Amino acid sequence: MRAAHLHGHTRGGKPPGPTDLVLQPGEYAVADHHHRILTLLGSCVSITLWHPGRRIGAMSHFLVPSRSAREPVTQAMALDAHYGDEALALMLRGLARRGVSPQACEAKIFGGGDMFPTVPAQGPSVGRRNGEAARCLLQAHGIPVRSESLFGTGHRKIIFDVASGHVWSHQARRAGMGGAA
Repeated sequence: MRAAHLHGHTRGGKPPGPTDLVLQPGEYAVADHHHRILTLLGSCVSITLWHPGRRIGAMSHFLVPSRSAREPVTQAMALDAHYGDEALALMLRGLARRGVSPQACEAKIFGGGDMFPTVPAQGPSVGRRNGEAARCLLQAHGIPVRSESLFGTGHRKIIFDVASGHVWSHQARRAGMGGAA
């Protein structure tokens, strides 16, 4: 597991705002109300979990739903947040260490964009598989999905304000496909 990167900032002479945690592909973070978690998604997916009473949240940035059947998880292996199922397990562990029950959280799902819409695909795109997997994983854990912004074309910039539970998503189409969406 790779840890998220910390980036503190000050806004125009005002008191310092929240500390930003920037997720790269294959990372996740669990944080309190003093943080915002940011990432940029293409076909990858982010799940956010937020506990409204405690103002604690978690966010992932996973690349594929799970390991291939040729690469089964063994007891000796560490969980890897590159995979959706393992990223969620890591997030739930981190929340549990802070006394947060998964069923007390609300979830939001983002990403799964088609980055190559003009290329013919054999079956569902990796983005579609990631988004569908996120839905199934949360349902299996009994975590309600409050909102989602999935699929379409291009990438999304995601900002999760752990203090409020708000998540901002801005989707931009790939160059040559028109303006911002």
